[in-house]
Amino acid sequence: MANLKEIRNRISSVSSTMQITSAMKMVSAAKLKKAQDTITAMRPYAEKLTELIQNISATLEGDASGAYAEQREVNNVLLVVVTSNRGLCGAFNANVIKATRQLIDGAYAGKNIDIITIGKKGYDAFHKTANVIENRSDLFDALTFDNTAAIAQQIMDAFIEGTYDKVEVIYNQFKNAATQIVITEQFLPLLPIESEETNVTSDYLFEPSKEEIILSLIPASLKTQLYKSVLDSNASEHGARMTAMHKATDNAKDLRDQLKLTYNKARQAAITNEILEIVGGAEALNN
Repeated sequence: MANLKEIRNRISSVSSTMQITSAMKMVSAAKLKKAQDTITAMRPYAEKLTELIQNISATLEGDASGAYAEQREVNNVLLVVVTSNRGLCGAFNANVIKATRQLIDGAYAGKNIDIITIGKKGYDAFHKTANVIENRSDLFDALTFDNTAAIAQQIMDAFIEGTYDKVEVIYNQFKNAATQIVITEQFLPLLPIESEETNVTSDYLFEPSKEEIILSLIPASLKTQLYKSVLDSNASEHGARMTAMHKATDNAKDLRDQLKLTYNKARQAAITNEILEIVGGAEALNN
């Protein structure tokens, strides 16, 4: 009977866990819908802004990108690592952390590397082994363009001052609820614009000059780029957590069913043994 009691306790424990994972799955699904709508609406704007800058830049002579496109020998690197504040989302955080470590040990081995973490999990992974200069886990408490733009402006100022020669952002790009793609995206300096790939189909009237428009659009584009990366990561987090909790719920259900079958078998065996003992005792009394 002690064995039956232990199995009953396990069934109760697994059932409670299944209720929790099922509730977390539904919460993540609700948050995913909102985050997915936000990033879906953001992407066309970001892509159109980039296209506009490329179209105008392709018609200019020389380099109109200014200080943001200055190519230097890479000695000082800043990595912006975007993770989540919470776990229970499968390999979502582990994939970003792994990609960041590969950059540190591979492409930027021997370089001076600083890290800005957006998300508590990234900070926990690197604050003891790397130079984390800032942790902006609070961004997800109020994920707005203005709050993200402040971080982007800080990074842009550091690049212009020459503190860093290259800035890259590592994050999960949202594809669908079950698929997230780890992206390493160069933030600064701006990538050279290939005029051959740019088709200027519109005849624009400029006021003020093209150069002034480009120099004002580039900071806005960079802020939008970082905001889009964080929104992508936010949607990916909810998708990964929903998928992980769905699998956990299915696994808990399978384990509960298996435990119930084991319990029923043990209970039937115990009843059979009791009947055999009663029958044996009655026969002994008769004899």
